[in-house]
Formats: sequence, structure tokens, C-alpha cells
Amino acid sequence: MAPFLTDWRGRFTGRALAVLRPADPQQVAQLVQACAAQRVPIVPQGGKTGLVLGGVPDASGRAVVLSLARLNRVRALDTVNRTITVDAGCILHTIQQAAAAEGCLFPLSLAAEGSCSIGGNLSTNAGGTAVLRYGNTRELCLGLEVVTAQGDIWNGLRGLRKDNTGYDLRDLFIGAEGTLGVITGAVLRLFPQPRAAITALVAIAAPRQALDLLTLAQDRCGASLTGFELMSDFCLRLVGTHFPGLAQPFVTRHAQYVLLELSSSESEQHAVDLLEQTIADAIAQDIADDAVVATSVAQSLALWKLREHIPLAQAAAGKNVKHDIALPVSRIADFIDTTDARVLAAFPGCQLVCFGHVGDGNLHYNVAPPPGTAHEDFLANQEALNRIVHDSVAAHGGSISAEHGIGALKRDELKRYKPEVELNMMRAIKAALDPLGIMNPGKIL
Repeated sequence: MAPFLTDWRGRFTGRALAVLRPADPQQVAQLVQACAAQRVPIVPQGGKTGLVLGGVPDASGRAVVLSLARLNRVRALDTVNRTITVDAGCILHTIQQAAAAEGCLFPLSLAAEGSCSIGGNLSTNAGGTAVLRYGNTRELCLGLEVVTAQGDIWNGLRGLRKDNTGYDLRDLFIGAEGTLGVITGAVLRLFPQPRAAITALVAIAAPRQALDLLTLAQDRCGASLTGFELMSDFCLRLVGTHFPGLAQPFVTRHAQYVLLELSSSESEQHAVDLLEQTIADAIAQDIADDAVVATSVAQSLALWKLREHIPLAQAAAGKNVKHDIALPVSRIADFIDTTDARVLAAFPGCQLVCFGHVGDGNLHYNVAPPPGTAHEDFLANQEALNRIVHDSVAAHGGSISAEHGIGALKRDELKRYKPEVELNMMRAIKAALDPLGIMNPGKIL
């Protein structure tokens, strides 16, 4: 059972009565019925790539782990309705490939796409790198199949863009982290494959210039702007240290970088012209200092690898305190300036690893120990660091969880920052759908 009990970051190992591995929704329903009859808690588990302890059991040993890994079929693909129907245990990359084989695009993309499952993506309302253009997982889902806490199967696999027939039950389960029921299947939206996708890495002086560049790119490119990622120079140097095989595009170092991606339904030349003109305007207006535009698929992938290897480089460097936060886009620069100063004043010499999906307001604001400091010792400061960062997030009108969820790790933080009226409504929904409290107990609430 060991591989099912430890979280992805290797920081916590729980205990369980058993690991259950059903092969279809009917078996999921039978197992939930059996657990409900005996009041046995259930921890639904997907690809186990979560970062907030949402998919692993606690230390009590009272729960069972319900793995969805064997529910891994692509059930149907409709190129006219532009939908794909899949089991919850389908690996995200498998869905992307199935869509591409039929000339379609499933745009959800994140670093763990080779191992994360769509059920976990839905349960955490995962974001990724294309939210700016296509939205979170919630916006990409038209219907769900769910096993309720009583062991009934709700078939809501309707591929409809419009269905105004009462409460939207689908939205209750998306983002619920398995606390209301078990997602076993989904109908997902597909899109036309773009004729071209062009990537550039733009050097800028500060996060404030990133916001100016975002406004300029949105004005010039509209819906063609599909990716907009901010990375500090420290992030790229960290990647260079631990992955020296990845080429660094600039000889001269710059304080910050923006990874831009445009996609075009017209032609590659159209995308290139649009991107180059946007960058030229940015340099002329003193928004950008320099830029590298990918001229091949290989170069584009190389630029994206720099961004995607930041979390891997952090893991290679050792333990750090992670914050997955969301802010109004207009407040991002103020937040970074203010919070950097407060964190460095409280913990001199600590290393700030700040990057993320600035186009949709999501930052990964991580703090690593000063050089030479034992990582385990530094982790003892996590609560104090969380207070500085999360208080600043609240002061800037943001959220303490943008795309990772709450799980068990941020449960107490949620209670601190979520208004009581919201928590009470959430508790009422939990009590109505899971009156026995057996679905992923101790997570979120």
C-alpha cells in the first residue's frame, strides 16, 4: 500500500485500512455503499500529484484509499460536438493525445500532465498554463458522472453548452476535492487545433513591466494570446544550476522574464508577424528590454521547458515553503514588491522563487532557505512565512489557493481567511450531500 499513502512531495505518509482499486463506476458505487454501511471514511485518489495532502489519508488508519487509476478509458470522442468523454482515472496527457489524433485540442496543460488524472484535475479545478485563453478545468467540463456519498451513480454526462434546468450540480463537485462524492467520468470540451503556436521569452526590468506588457499583448493580440508566464532571474538561474542541459537564451541577465505564447487559426506567418510587432512596440515603449522568439517547434519547447522545470529545480535544490496564490492582475506588482520586502525583513537571506501564470493572476510565491541553512530547520518557519504571505494576499484582495486546492495542508488557513458566512454555506452543502461525513474527511473543512 505504501505508494498510495505518501504525498507527491514526500513530506507526509498516512495510514489506511486498505487500498481499493475498482475497475468501473459500478464497482466504485458498490465500494462506497459498503463503506457507508460500516461508516468507513473514503479518500478518493487520482494521480497523486497534488500538493496540499488532499489525496492521501491521515495518520489515524481509519480510512480506505479509493484509487481511480483503473478507470482509465476514453469512452467517446465527438468531433462535431467537440467533446471527449473519459473515465476519471484517464491521464491528462492521454486525453490530449486522443484529442490531437482527431485534429482537436484539449487545452488543459500543466507540468504533471504525464501522471496527473483528469478526476484529480476536476476535483481541484486545476489551472495550468493556458487558463488565460481557455479557462480553468471547470470551464473545460460540460458534464460529470459521480458516485454520491450514498453509493448512487449520478449520470450527468451531458455534452451541452446550455442546460438551464436548476442547480448546476456539476459545479458542486468540481473543486470539492472528493469531499462530496467520487467523480468517475467527465465530458470535456475540445477546441480546433491552432494552425500555429509561436513562443517568445521577453526580458523585462520588473513585475510592473509585465503588467504593461500583458495589457499591450491583449490589446494587440486578443484571443490569440494563450500563455503569459512570469519568471524571475533567480528562477532561471535555479533551473540552470540543476538542469545545465537546458539552454539559457540570454547572455546578459535580466531581472524578470515573461514567456509569451500566441496561437493563430490563420497561419504561422500571421502569428509570427503579430508577435514580432507586439514585442517591437513593447521595446519602443520601454516596456521590454530584449526578446528571443522561437523559430521552430524545438525552440518553443525549449523555452517552455525552462518554465516547466522551475518546480523540478526547486525540488532538486531541497525543501521550501510553497504558496499558490491568486491576485487581481492589477495588484500583482504591488503584492510582489510589498511581500518581498516583508519576507526578507523577517528572514534575511532567504531565496524568493516567484513565478506563475500572471495572465490569470496566479503566482507561485515560494520561499527557500538562505544558502547554508538546513532545509528542515527553515521549514520550522512555515507558519510564520504563511502568515506574512497570506496576510499580504488578503490585503491585496487575493486568494490563498489559486489552483492547488485546500486539502489538509491549508484547512486552518482557509478558516482564517474565508468569511464565516461562506464557511457556513460550505458546511451546509457538505452536510446535505455527505451526512455521514465519510468522503475525504478532514480535507477543506
